Amino acid sequence: MNLDVLDNQHSDEIAAFLAVASQGSFVAAGRLLQRHPTVISKRLAAMEKRLGVRLVERSTRQVRITDAGAKLEQRLRSAVGLIVEAEQQASEGAAEVRGTLRLALPAAMGRLWLGPMLPEFLKAYPQVSIIADYSERVVDIIEEGFDVAIRIGELQDSRLIARKLCEHRRILCASPGYVERHGWPETPQDLSAHNCLRFSGLASFPQWRLHCGSRQHTVVPKGNLTANDSESLLAAARADVGILGAGEWLMSRDIADGHLLHILPDWQLDAAGGVYLVRPSARFPSATVIAFKAWIESRFAHDLPWNRASR
Repeated sequence: MNLDVLDNQHSDEIAAFLAVASQGSFVAAGRLLQRHPTVISKRLAAMEKRLGVRLVERSTRQVRITDAGAKLEQRLRSAVGLIVEAEQQASEGAAEVRGTLRLALPAAMGRLWLGPMLPEFLKAYPQVSIIADYSERVVDIIEEGFDVAIRIGELQDSRLIARKLCEHRRILCASPGYVERHGWPETPQDLSAHNCLRFSGLASFPQWRLHCGSRQHTVVPKGNLTANDSESLLAAARADVGILGAGEWLMSRDIADGHLLHILPDWQLDAAGGVYLVRPSARFPSATVIAFKAWIESRFAHDLPWNRASR
C-alpha cells in the first residue's frame, strides 16, 4: 500500500477540492475550511498539476467542476465515507470488551501461574479470544504487535506504560538431600564451596548479587549446570544437584511441600525489580486491554498466586 497519498499536503489538497466542489466558490470554500481563498486556489492548482488534469473551470464569480473533477469528487467522497465508517467501527470496538488480545508472557511464570488463570478471564469475557506467546526473551511489544506483556525484573523501555503487579523476590534454595551431603551455607562467602545452578537469563549473569538490608555481597558461582530455562534448573535442584537462585514464584510450591529448603533466608538475589504489566501506549487503550488490566491487578491485589497455592 502506497501511503504517500496520505501525507499532509495531499490531504489538504483533497480537502480544498471537496470544499470547492460543495460550496461552488473559493471564497465559500475558504470560509468552510477557515482558510484564505488564495490558499484554497493554490492547493487546488497544485492538485491539478500533480494529477495532470483540470478539475474545475474558473470564472470571476464561481467555479464549475469538470467531468474529470466530478468523477474524482464521487470517488473521494466514497473514500471519505469509508474512513468515517472505519473510525466509527474502531471507536465502537474500543468501547466493547471483545476481539483478540495478544499477550506476551514470561515462559516459566506464564506456564506455572499466569496461563492457568487465563480461562477465568475468558469465562468472564466470552467475546474475547487470547493469543498468548510464552518466551523468556524480552519481546518488543510495539514492533511485534502485542497488546499487553507481563515482565519480570527491571524495566528499561521508556516507550511502555507499566503497572507494577507485585515485588519480585529472588531467593536461594536447595534440596534436603543436597544439604545433607554438602552442608548448609551460613554466609554468602560459603557459596564458593558449593555447586550452584545458574540461570543465564539473569540480568547480572554470571554474577549473583546478594542483598541483606544495606549489606551487599557479589559472588560468581561455580556449577556444573547453566541454562536459560528456569524450570530445568528447578528439576536439577529437586534432584539434589545444587543450589538454585531463582524467583520465589518458581520454588514456592517445592518449599511448601518440603522438597526444597530456603538457603540464606536473610539474603535476596538481585533485590531490585518487580512483576509488571506493560502496554505500548497510554493513549486510547481498548476496552479489552482495560478489562484485562483490571482483572489481572485484582488477581495480584490481596495475595500473590504462588502464595495462595502454597498454603
